[in-house]
Amino acid sequence: MRERALLVDRRRGEAVRRTLAEVGALRPDLQILEEGDRLVLPLRPGASVPDGLGEIGLREFPPLELPPAGGYQELLDWPAAAKALLPRSFDVVGEIVLVRLPPELEERKSEVGAALLEFVPGSRLVGLDRGVQGAERRRAVERIAGDGPWTTRHRENRLEFDVDVEGAYFSPRLAGEHARVAAKVLPGERVYDLACGVGPFSVTIARDGRAVSVTAVDVNPTAIELLRRTLSRYPFGASVTAVVASLEAFAPTATPVERVIVNLPREGIKYGALVAPLVVPGGRLQFYEVVPRDEVEGRRAVVERLLSAKGRFAVRDVRLVHPYSPAQDLIAVEVERAPD
Repeated sequence: MRERALLVDRRRGEAVRRTLAEVGALRPDLQILEEGDRLVLPLRPGASVPDGLGEIGLREFPPLELPPAGGYQELLDWPAAAKALLPRSFDVVGEIVLVRLPPELEERKSEVGAALLEFVPGSRLVGLDRGVQGAERRRAVERIAGDGPWTTRHRENRLEFDVDVEGAYFSPRLAGEHARVAAKVLPGERVYDLACGVGPFSVTIARDGRAVSVTAVDVNPTAIELLRRTLSRYPFGASVTAVVASLEAFAPTATPVERVIVNLPREGIKYGALVAPLVVPGGRLQFYEVVPRDEVEGRRAVVERLLSAKGRFAVRDVRLVHPYSPAQDLIAVEVERAPD
């Protein structure tokens, strides 16, 4: 049967494919075709297609062969005991898949990489994630399948970020947090995004347009360069000031603002006393911590006691973002400085 199709210049093909997917117009069960210098994208029946994307036509599309429903593990012809050690989750950053493996599977990492490369649609590179390291929060990764650079563009919350998986901090697991915190920003607020990484908080806040200014700070120059590339593609980019600096260098001379965000989960409240004075009376401090699961309930009192030397601060919210390990959780803590 002939189906509705959108014909686009090959150079614009990926961008148009993503747009169609976002608006629900792309048929995910049919293969994308190639015709000379054009790509032919299958459309859902009756779906509305944004103007200016390409030429509408009719084409015969073969069905897309989908990966096994059971997950990437089903692509591996391993004994049950070995499969039981495989991680159930992995991260996808743009075209790059990141996975952590137990030591028992190190010798079989290339097989895992090949299975993930086949399983994850649109992936071109699989990396073994050995964790974020150092003051600049660079991720140690080992290529186990695929090719190409560690740089990519990652889409979340209707935005596209320049990311270097190896060179600067970014977590695809925080997309909900980026949107949630941005939604709390009130009209006219000034915002500091400290330890910003590639800037997903800053960019999302600037896109929403309520903040009068956003200052993004990170000690890693690669992270700030990636943020600047992302901002250069958006009309609101000029509202964000990107600064290469450590928190110790930035905080002592910075003017207090209405909202401060600190995303240093492994450091947690270590910088609380340093950044608390950057919050004006009535303003909010949002930070993240990885804490032992049995300490989450008592974290409110701990934070208030630690900040008491810097003014009157009250914890307004402590919430679970996601489990971090079998015994630890990543939590978000929102603190309000009492009005004068």
